[in-house]
Amino acid sequence: MKIVIAPDSFKGSLSAVGVGSAIERGIKRAVPGSAIKVIPMADGGEGTVDCLVHATSGRIMQVPVSNPLGRVIEAGFGMLGDGTTCVIEMAMASGLYLIEAHERNPLHTTTYGVGQLIEAALDQGCRSFIIGVGGSATNDGGAGMLQALGVELLDGHGESVGFGGGELQRITAIRTDKLDPRIAECDIVIACDVDNPYVGPKGASAIFGPQKGATPLMVEVLDQGLRHFADLIESTLGIAIHDVPGTGAAGGLSGAIMAFLNGRLESGVSVVARVMELESAVSDADLVITGEGQVDYQTARGKTPYGVAQVAKKHHVPVVVLAGSIGEGIDSLYEHGISAVVSIVNRPMTLDAAMAKAESLLEEAAEQLIRIYQLK
Repeated sequence: MKIVIAPDSFKGSLSAVGVGSAIERGIKRAVPGSAIKVIPMADGGEGTVDCLVHATSGRIMQVPVSNPLGRVIEAGFGMLGDGTTCVIEMAMASGLYLIEAHERNPLHTTTYGVGQLIEAALDQGCRSFIIGVGGSATNDGGAGMLQALGVELLDGHGESVGFGGGELQRITAIRTDKLDPRIAECDIVIACDVDNPYVGPKGASAIFGPQKGATPLMVEVLDQGLRHFADLIESTLGIAIHDVPGTGAAGGLSGAIMAFLNGRLESGVSVVARVMELESAVSDADLVITGEGQVDYQTARGKTPYGVAQVAKKHHVPVVVLAGSIGEGIDSLYEHGISAVVSIVNRPMTLDAAMAKAESLLEEAAEQLIRIYQLK
């Protein structure tokens, strides 16, 4: 029996590598002679760098960058084993978790640090980029990133505007002649699993602004700023990003990458699956086991179990999800190639206890799952 284990991390508890190892140990307790392939996965968000670096025998580089409020921090990016591909999680430089709750204000937060990570990777010879855009503290439309890469955003006096979404309406001209010329040599994939446009009622400001500290009035100001910036981008580059699905990800960062860096959007889990050669492993498998800390109605919106199931479905391989917690709306998953969702929590316990015992709970759940599977 060939089993492919392709889990995401259990956030706050175990990495994807740790989850995969625990499941593998559980299976071997039930079927010692089974052929097992462990493929740690991610969906473009937290854990993507570690996952791909580990799989390709790459390395993580640490560089000083500006955090969302301009404070200097150390942030990492991954260089894959090929020596030319870079993986960036924008949240490592401009993530919401980098600032305190009382500091959250998207009128002031910037993506400048993301541009610094790109610049550092260019210096290392990288020309292929995978940029994950989840978890941002920003709503500056990618302006800060562009400024770090040499794009000049000028006010009515010909001076550079400041940082943050509140500065966008002050821009009267965009100059790209100083954009790092190495960008033209690059292939850039934006790992993104949202389809929100740049502006409007479903845009970056309206949907994601509040979780970044924006009040209703601030949301209005931010959306007006993004619309103004998008108008200038269209008049300068001839590229309209206002209503393009996905351009609103990370407070509009995706839109700027598409317009100025010729980036293209792709599902985060699809990007990881391709690099990890998941389909090749799954094609002749008898069973696929995936997993994630929380499984609910949002899982079908591009989370790792959904992405893994889409690959397995093509080859008619059953997929079982091991979940730390099961929320509402999982019925829809059964229409997308997932055969069963199984909780690893086998007795009453607190969330903290479950997270602390995740490793042993995964082992036990995997062992019981395989014992039941053998009965068919």
